[in-house]
Amino acid sequence: MRSVQPSASSSVDLDARLAGAVRAVTDGRDGEVSVAVLDVAAGRRAVYAPDGTTYDTASIVKVDVLAALLLRAQDAGRALTARERTLAAAMIERSDNAATTALWDAIGGADGLDAANERLGLRRTSGGDGPLWGLTQTTAADQLTLLREVFGVGDNVLSAASRAYVQGLMGNVERDQAWGVSAAGPAGAAGAELKNGWLRRGTTGLWVINSVGRVRVGGEQFLVAVVSRGSATMEGGIALVEGAAKAAVRPRSPGPDTREHVTGQ
Repeated sequence: MRSVQPSASSSVDLDARLAGAVRAVTDGRDGEVSVAVLDVAAGRRAVYAPDGTTYDTASIVKVDVLAALLLRAQDAGRALTARERTLAAAMIERSDNAATTALWDAIGGADGLDAANERLGLRRTSGGDGPLWGLTQTTAADQLTLLREVFGVGDNVLSAASRAYVQGLMGNVERDQAWGVSAAGPAGAAGAELKNGWLRRGTTGLWVINSVGRVRVGGEQFLVAVVSRGSATMEGGIALVEGAAKAAVRPRSPGPDTREHVTGQ
């Protein structure tokens, strides 16, 4: 799928617009948030990254792990094994941590993830130490780059079959995990493919809440990545992320949002 890249000046304007929209709905909430969005048809990309630092991925890294696994299979000229497909479905649809650890080991841990990300174009994402895949560091902009790969925008390393496979799993997450960027679409979870991440940091007791995916609004497609940290509660973090996702899409495609969300674990 081909997209038109904005000029440098228009990109700055879009970033400023996004910053204003996000601040309008997140000021006064606890926690920090960063957002990246792409209007697929128009090729308009905007990023809000006020601190310029990286964020813990929590479970959104599971999409990256699956991409790395699929690249390894592509390189070997093979399809995923039955066991790999079972683990992948559990990892994305149920956010199963044991399945993720098994696939993390299969791709070679952080080294394997970093090698795949070099090919995928993720420049500021680094795998977590040892078995700590949830502490992989990333940015909203890098997550948008990964979404472009998954949803076939621009030149892609992942094959069409690999992309379709990831999309299918992201479109079938368990109902109690279908919050986050889906709030930006009037159809809610029914109109989105997504993966969320949530993690309460033991050192601070504060929450990391993240959401990445594709939403459809009025026949248009938007790729949206929201990463956050520092919320006192999971519910507060979800509200922060959903508010940011709505702000990222609403200025371009206004519409009602009647969806109610439920939180996962």
